[in-house]
Amino acid sequence: MRMVSFFSPRGGFHFHHNRRWIPTFVFSFKTLFTVLWVAAFASVFIWQSSSMYDIRIFGRAPPLRPIPRLRRVVYNLTDFGGVGDGRTLNTEAFERAVAAISRLAKKGGGQLNVLPGRWLTAPFNLTSHMTLFLTEGAVILGIQDEKYWPLLPPLPSYGHGREHNGPRYGSLIHGQNLKDVVITGHNGTINGQGQAWWTKYRKRLLNFTRGPLVQLMWSKDIIISNITLRDSPFWTLHPYDCKNVTVANVTILAPISGAPNTDGIDPDSCEDMVIENCYICVGDDGIAIKSGWDQYGIAYGRPSTNILIRHVTVRSMVSAGVSIGSEMSGGVSNVSVENLHVWESRRAIRIKTAAGRGAYIHNISYRNVTFSNVRVGIVIKTDYNEHPDNGFDPKAVPVLNNISFSGIHGHGVRVPVRIHGTDAIPIKGVSFRDMSVGITYKKKHIFQCSYVEGRVIGNVFPAPCENLDRYDEQGQLIRRSASQNTTDVDYDI
Repeated sequence: MRMVSFFSPRGGFHFHHNRRWIPTFVFSFKTLFTVLWVAAFASVFIWQSSSMYDIRIFGRAPPLRPIPRLRRVVYNLTDFGGVGDGRTLNTEAFERAVAAISRLAKKGGGQLNVLPGRWLTAPFNLTSHMTLFLTEGAVILGIQDEKYWPLLPPLPSYGHGREHNGPRYGSLIHGQNLKDVVITGHNGTINGQGQAWWTKYRKRLLNFTRGPLVQLMWSKDIIISNITLRDSPFWTLHPYDCKNVTVANVTILAPISGAPNTDGIDPDSCEDMVIENCYICVGDDGIAIKSGWDQYGIAYGRPSTNILIRHVTVRSMVSAGVSIGSEMSGGVSNVSVENLHVWESRRAIRIKTAAGRGAYIHNISYRNVTFSNVRVGIVIKTDYNEHPDNGFDPKAVPVLNNISFSGIHGHGVRVPVRIHGTDAIPIKGVSFRDMSVGITYKKKHIFQCSYVEGRVIGNVFPAPCENLDRYDEQGQLIRRSASQNTTDVDYDI
C-alpha cells in the first residue's frame, strides 16, 4: 500500500496510509487570511526585486522599448562616438552620423537612433531621406554658449533678423533644400536650454536674432511626430517655405512667462501642412502662421496656404493660442482650424496685420473651438505696427475677407470678440454661427467691432455687434446692418 507524507508544524513530516490521511491541524479563517496576505506580499516583493535585478546586480538599465526599423539602414549615435552624459559635446558624432546617412540616398536613406541619455550638442544639419529617432529617455541638449551657434543670412522674406539688423543665429537642428525628413521617437526630447538666451535677450546682451530650436527651409515631405520640444531660445518649430509637412502628437513647452518669443509652431510661407493632436504651452503664440514681413515678404511672394490645424490644446499667457500674422506679406489662405482648446490664455484666436504688410488673409475657418478662462476670445487687429525698417509702403494694405467662426464655446471670457478694422483696412465676409461664450465682464459692449461687414446666423451669445447682418438658422435674412463702419472697440477691458 502506497504511503503519503505531509508536513506538520508540530512534528515535521508524518507518514500515513493514503486511505487514512487526515490533516493534523485545520486552519481557522483568521489564520488562513494571514497566510494568504503574507504570501501575496512576498510575491509582490519577489516580483519587484526580480524586475530590478539587472539594475541592482549587473548595473544595466531596464530593457528598452523596441525601436522600430523605419529605414533599411539603422545607426545609433554611439556608433559615431556619441556620449550621453550631459557634458560631452556630441556635435561631431551627429555630423558623422548625418554624413553617413547622406551617402545612402539611393538605398532609401538611414535612421539615426538617439538612445536614453543627455546628448549635449551644438547646432547640426540634417540630410534628405533621414529619420532621427529619439527613444524614451533620450534628450538632445542645445549648448548654451552662443559662440557655438552659426550665423546665417536674414530670411529673404524678412530682410533683417527679426530682432536685429543683419544676420541671425541658426537653429539647433537645421536643414535646407531637403526632402523626406522624419523626426520622431518614443517621446524623446529636444531641449534648447533657452534660459541663458532669454536672460541675455532681456539684458540686451545679444547682437543678433536668436535662433529657433528646429528650422527646416525650402524642404518637402517632412514628418515631425511623437517627440517633445522644449525651452527654445526663440521660435520652437519653424518650417520655412516648405511643402507637405505633418506635425502630429508633439508636445511643445516653455515657461508661460519670462521666455520671450518662444512660439510653438510657426508655419512660414508653407503649403499643404497638417498640425494635429499636439499640446502646446509656451511663452508666446502657440501657433503663428506667417509669410514674410512688409516689402521683403511682398517681393518674396510665397503664401502660407492649405493648412489644417486640428485637435490641438494650447496655453499662452502672453499672446494667443492660434495666430495669423503679423508677418503675412506673402498672403495667407485656405486655413482650417478644428477642435481647438485654448485655456488660461491672454487670447484664444488672433489675426494681426497692418498697413505696409500688403497681400491678403482669406478663406479662414474656425470650427469647434473652446475657450477656458481667456481674456479675449477672438481678435482681428489691423494696426499691428511693427516694421523691419522705414522702407515699407504704408499704401500696401492687406485685404481680409471670408473668415468664419462656428461652434465657438467657452467660459470665463472677459471679451469674447474684438474685430478692429479701419477705413483703410476694412474686414469683410466675417460670419458667426453657433456661438455661446460665458463671460466674466458685464459691460454691455463686449462683442466689439469696427469697420466690419458680415453676418450672424442663428443665435449667438453674447449679443453681436450692430455691424453684422442677422440671419435665421435657415439662412434667411432677418435684418441688414446699416452701420458696418460703426466703431465700438475698447482696449481698456
